[in-house]
Amino acid sequence: MQSESSPSWPKGFWNLMFTQFQGAFSDNALRWLVIFPVLASLTLSDAEKNGFASQASLLFAVPFLLFSTLGGWLADRFSKRAVMIGVKFGEIAIMGVAALALAWEQPLWQLAAICLMGVHSTFFAPAKYGIMPEVLRPSQLAAGNGILELLTFIGIILGTFAGGWLAESLAHRQVWSGIILAALASVGCLVSLGIFKVPAADPTRKFNPNILGEIWSNLRIMQTDRDLWRANWGNTAFFFVATLVQINLALYAQKVFHLKPTDQAWLQAALSLGIGVGSLLAGRLSRGRIEYGLIAPGATLMALAGLWLGWPGLGKPAFTAALSLLGLGGGLFIVPIVSVLQHRPSAQTKGAVQGAASWLSWVGIAAAAITQTLLSGPAHLSYNQVFWVCGAVAAVAGGFVTWSRPRALPLMLASWRQRGERGGP
Repeated sequence: MQSESSPSWPKGFWNLMFTQFQGAFSDNALRWLVIFPVLASLTLSDAEKNGFASQASLLFAVPFLLFSTLGGWLADRFSKRAVMIGVKFGEIAIMGVAALALAWEQPLWQLAAICLMGVHSTFFAPAKYGIMPEVLRPSQLAAGNGILELLTFIGIILGTFAGGWLAESLAHRQVWSGIILAALASVGCLVSLGIFKVPAADPTRKFNPNILGEIWSNLRIMQTDRDLWRANWGNTAFFFVATLVQINLALYAQKVFHLKPTDQAWLQAALSLGIGVGSLLAGRLSRGRIEYGLIAPGATLMALAGLWLGWPGLGKPAFTAALSLLGLGGGLFIVPIVSVLQHRPSAQTKGAVQGAASWLSWVGIAAAAITQTLLSGPAHLSYNQVFWVCGAVAAVAGGFVTWSRPRALPLMLASWRQRGERGGP
């Protein structure tokens, strides 16, 4: 741990940031490399395309539902650095499987590779989020999370572009795409060796093979802390909205704007860049503390942007601007929530809490994939109207935060006003 007077990040911080960036890039490059060609197919019906896009997202989420408690236990039982390094070694093997699946042009094997990358992320997430409060001062936590989320979504942007470009440029030669992703996994593994060394938080912790029982136990731990409990559900709502928007966006771009995969990537980039910028802005506005007051404005921006996105006859420039606004609101919303989830648990339960929060966030992601299928199928909603559903969920989340913490926003504004009057930082 650094001294309180040191303004610099601890040694190994940027190794963690790059490792997370590379993982986000590779996750999305592989996923969209598989999805984009299906969406562009002229032989599949709209229902088949909807089903495949939802299925790919659902398969990425399933490992989190099954193994999040195991990921949380590993993050507490062993050094979080060791867990992350082990996961990166596993990613090299997974990308080898992906290379074979792409070479054989077998959709089922490609979906299996996506599922395996979900397993990779399941074990990486609790260690990644759990290590931050162990090595950063409380005053650095919000800013550190802002940087982490910004680089994550830059990775998502570039990975989405890469997936579209590889899908078009290496059609029927996709084994090279798999080889490129395996090489990137090797680089990420090497960089991860420089992540800060930390001891195991609870080396005597026993593993509970009862998944539901372990999740229930961890949720009960969170429920004893009101702020932690609310942050947990806010985190779940964020991932539900973000996933539903992303799936619907891919379908909307293909059906309404008739865009090719590489052109669709620009829209995905607008959303991801908005979240990244909003996350970085939230880190700066927090000014060394967890700023609960940012959650309600963030949810409001998401709700308004969802309404705007669903407006009939929207042109591409206005649609892109609305996506960026939704992402900006999402960044403001999620950074204080993530900081609460990291800061409030005890040192011995940080991994367990992160595992439980991760599990519920992926319940939200899986629910979004199922919801997309139901809304565009049996409910007969248009893609425009699905965006309105996204905005409505964001509005409910913002309303709950405002109701449960009514003084957060006025206190934040009063603090800013006092700083402005003093002319201080």
